[in-house]
Amino acid sequence: MGVDFAEKSARIMVYTRKTDERLYPDGLARSIHLAYSRDGENYEAMNGNYGILFAEGTLDKNDTICPKGVEAPRVFPMPGGGFGITAFRVNENGSADEESEGKLLLWTTDDFIAFREMGFADPGQLPEGARAGNTVEVSRSLCDRAALHWSRLSSVAVHVPDKIPAHDAKAVEKIKATVVYSDGSTAQKRVRWDVGKIDFGRKGTCRIAGTVINEQYAFPLACGFGDPVVFPWEGRYYYISTNDNLNDVGFYVREAGNVADLFKEDVKQHLILDLDEERGLVQTFWAPEFHVIGGELYILFAVSGTQWGPQCHLMKLKKGGSLTDAGSWEDPIRIRRKDGSWLAQDGITLDMTYLKSGDCSYMVWSYRRGIGTEYDSGSMLYIARVDETEPWRLTSDPVLLTRPLYGWENVSHTINNEGPYAFTANGRIYLTYSGGAANGYTYVLGLLTAEDGADLLDKSAWHKRGTPVLSFYSVEGEYGPGHNSFFADSEGNLMIAYHAETSPDSTLRCDGIRRVHFDINGEPVFDMSAERDLAPGLARVEMDVEVC
Repeated sequence: MGVDFAEKSARIMVYTRKTDERLYPDGLARSIHLAYSRDGENYEAMNGNYGILFAEGTLDKNDTICPKGVEAPRVFPMPGGGFGITAFRVNENGSADEESEGKLLLWTTDDFIAFREMGFADPGQLPEGARAGNTVEVSRSLCDRAALHWSRLSSVAVHVPDKIPAHDAKAVEKIKATVVYSDGSTAQKRVRWDVGKIDFGRKGTCRIAGTVINEQYAFPLACGFGDPVVFPWEGRYYYISTNDNLNDVGFYVREAGNVADLFKEDVKQHLILDLDEERGLVQTFWAPEFHVIGGELYILFAVSGTQWGPQCHLMKLKKGGSLTDAGSWEDPIRIRRKDGSWLAQDGITLDMTYLKSGDCSYMVWSYRRGIGTEYDSGSMLYIARVDETEPWRLTSDPVLLTRPLYGWENVSHTINNEGPYAFTANGRIYLTYSGGAANGYTYVLGLLTAEDGADLLDKSAWHKRGTPVLSFYSVEGEYGPGHNSFFADSEGNLMIAYHAETSPDSTLRCDGIRRVHFDINGEPVFDMSAERDLAPGLARVEMDVEVC
């Protein structure tokens, strides 16, 4: 796809950024960033000035990760159409990478939205002029599409019917507003209509006003709680998390009639699993998740005994039991492989989650070995099948899904792929996970996708997004957003619950919740802030009601 010279042309720039160890460390700064210009002089950063293309790390003889970055990126038109982007690979700290000496990393793209990693190229084999500059001319329409894709979506209009017939207030209250976003996507929202102005005993037309309801949850909702899960169950909402305020010991459940009440100051916290040395429940009560498996309710979690080393467990709710009653839960069971051995003979396992695709049930979890040593593997995500009737035992061998090879996953010596959680939409499985520092500002959400019904043990069925989908650049005032879960609110909206910090220097994990939007292509958007979800100036609407 070359430049359409019938259009007014624009330019796209590639660049890296200066390292700032406090606010933008090596693993992020030494990545390829994009900017665009419609006049050839003034450039605006895409993706909020956060990196878009990252070099993958390599594995040494000990199977440990050697983080990599890039320098001197260049962009150019390809002879057969489309564009190429090259860069020299360097070590994370910017020193020369002996493994790739004399070679260039190469990506190709048609639209600066989707990229193909082509591996290494010999500089002499590239088109003439490939290293001539760091900008390239593109068509105005291509520039506009790329700029829109990498920008933050925001509401631009709200529509309600001009006129409706109604014989009572209920007919009016059913009318929702359609919010339109900058990419053309839409969302339906309820309206608080001023029906008191209407005399339903007299035929005629009455013009009324209404306020579009944009239910939001102010961040932070709860401080000192990580890995939050909000779970609707039998008409009530429940909340569970890792309790940093109590040194990650014990699991506490909150119950309320709506989501907001889960976070009231006086909400009761019900202890359902406490420290118990006899049962080997001593420390690292981590990442509890409610899941319905085969019609039964379970909690998946990690816990350690006297010796530190969290391992995946689950426990089942007894028939007729209450989620908030400790006695209603069966004893915890440690997860085993299909041969009956423990899930991990060495290392640690944690953050297990459950998903179902087609007729198959799967567990996904994080595994790490050699932590704190020179043989540290970094935390990796694995997947395996389970039988719904015995979900504590795998029915397949584990398959490696992802390792933290990109700079945003292994930034500043944090080597994490953890906290997986999935939902299904539009025929696809979306599996979010976290990378970076779990209680720091570099924590981010990554995304794996697969077709619903595919063999999820086939690694080729999965696509790993090369750029994080949520970072400290996504929503102002939220640093290190990660380790999330999903739930449906009372309106049927998909919601994301996550933890983040309130400043770059804070390590206190705090909870947040927001709506997951779906863009014009049906892809999820996780960073729709309250102001962008509905601009305050768009909340007031009017329509005519014809009383009949």
